[in-house]
Amino acid sequence: MIGAIIGDIAGSKLVTHPGRIRDEKYIKEFKGVFTDDTVETIAVAQALLKCEGEYKNLSEYTKICLKRFCSKYDHIGYGAMMSRWIRDPDLKPYNSFGNGCAMRVSPCAFAAQSLREVLDLAYRVSVVTHNHPEGIKGAQAIAAAAYLARNGTPLDAIKEYINDNFYIINFTLDEIRPHYLFNSTCQGSVPQALEAFFESHDFESAILNALSLGADADTLAAMCGTVASAYYGVPRYLKERALSFLDDCLIEVIKDFERDIAACKVTD
Repeated sequence: MIGAIIGDIAGSKLVTHPGRIRDEKYIKEFKGVFTDDTVETIAVAQALLKCEGEYKNLSEYTKICLKRFCSKYDHIGYGAMMSRWIRDPDLKPYNSFGNGCAMRVSPCAFAAQSLREVLDLAYRVSVVTHNHPEGIKGAQAIAAAAYLARNGTPLDAIKEYINDNFYIINFTLDEIRPHYLFNSTCQGSVPQALEAFFESHDFESAILNALSLGADADTLAAMCGTVASAYYGVPRYLKERALSFLDDCLIEVIKDFERDIAACKVTD
């Protein structure tokens, strides 16, 4: 989860001031604000906590927690459809294939005990809003890649699994970078975020790869950071820096999740 949050905050400035960051100093000294990516991720973590290990009611808890957290932090960049959902008393899904479900799915990768379970958890936290098949597919791809990464699967084997089950990733970042534009759909951003991870050699390089595409930088880096944190762990200084941008309410959920469900490996 903390990897997604780092990516979100580090990419947030590039959304309002577009650019393609390649400088290693940027990630070491990143500044920004948390956005809807972070808030929805933490809402999913809270929903998983409420389940207490029995996830049959996860979708209902996800609706409750998303409503609560998104209403509390209500001016941080939600898409138009999500904004309407937050205000909808019925909280009905809106058939979206946007990447909002993929950006918030990281806690599922750390809660699941099997690949089958991570796909199920990703489905349950996505379908409450993004019930379009492409939306669910994007969330499951990020969650599955992170689950495999967390469990020591080699990078090339993770890519093979994604190619076989979700997306054919037959491009490099250098090939798409010159013409890649803002794309908030799962099919137009999840493969790119995953390729940013596949071309990385440590957590920092993965985030920089995602930021180098510009466009929807915070969400690209949040999705990439989800998988990269599971694979490499997160440097302690980056975790501490990210937490310094959050308030006590958000930090409390992170601490509870790390204590009761799973903590991402922190490296020195």
